[in-house]
Amino acid sequence: MVSGDTQKRVRRDMTSLSFRRLRLGGLLVWASLVTTLMGAPAARAQHFLGEETAPVATSSYRTVDGLGAHDIVARMIERNRLRQKDLQSYSAVRTYEIQNQDGRLAAQAVVSVDYRAPGTKTFHKVSEKGSWVVRHMVFDRLLQSEEETSSGHERSEAAISEENYSFTIIGETTLGSNRCYIVQAQPKRTDKYLFEGQLWIDAQDFGIAKISGHPARRLSFWVNHAEFVREFQKIDGFWLPFRDETIVDVKIHGTKIFRIEHQQYVINATNHPQAPDTELESPN
Repeated sequence: MVSGDTQKRVRRDMTSLSFRRLRLGGLLVWASLVTTLMGAPAARAQHFLGEETAPVATSSYRTVDGLGAHDIVARMIERNRLRQKDLQSYSAVRTYEIQNQDGRLAAQAVVSVDYRAPGTKTFHKVSEKGSWVVRHMVFDRLLQSEEETSSGHERSEAAISEENYSFTIIGETTLGSNRCYIVQAQPKRTDKYLFEGQLWIDAQDFGIAKISGHPARRLSFWVNHAEFVREFQKIDGFWLPFRDETIVDVKIHGTKIFRIEHQQYVINATNHPQAPDTELESPN
């Protein structure tokens, strides 16, 4: 006959196991969300921008250059196509970080990435520290998914195009030293690969300087709210990711801040860039 203490211990262990499964379930959903947002670069949090320009226009608004939304988006797509054609390869170093709401670092990884046209990416971990569970459930899943889908069907589903979005000019502003058009992107369907938000498009060469918004569809019961931002940098004529920030409110886990810094680009070269000099702890 099982004693009362044994029964209590079994119930306590089962409760603990169920809670751990719930936490892991939240992490899995979070990783899936981040993968989706990276696939369809969208964002909302304005932590890197400074002053914003409020929406001032309607669908008939034209820029000081006399351009409408269709003109700007058509030029953006064509210029991006030409740049993509010229971008045969690059190497870079990314630093992935996840922080709790109080600023404490939960996990970090430094990863080298190699891109080869037309859409192949390979990743190599340089160093990592923090929670093994978070690194495995979020970073590893994110890298694997990006590696698998960088040239796949999901890429066309997430493309910023007139097949996927309706566009409206809502203003013009200066981002850094660049004059930009601000274009509202409204998804044409409620799809996990799409977002609702804004594009900052460079007025000189029609590269995307920044994207902001939120997912077009709530992805899970586990995610209360999500917002994210992606900034781009211009290197050797190419607009490449500079900084990503995703803020996710996940049930049980609370608010998490996920950042990616993109550094040390080497364009159309085969050698890995040197990893940052920061010393990181060995994996736990």
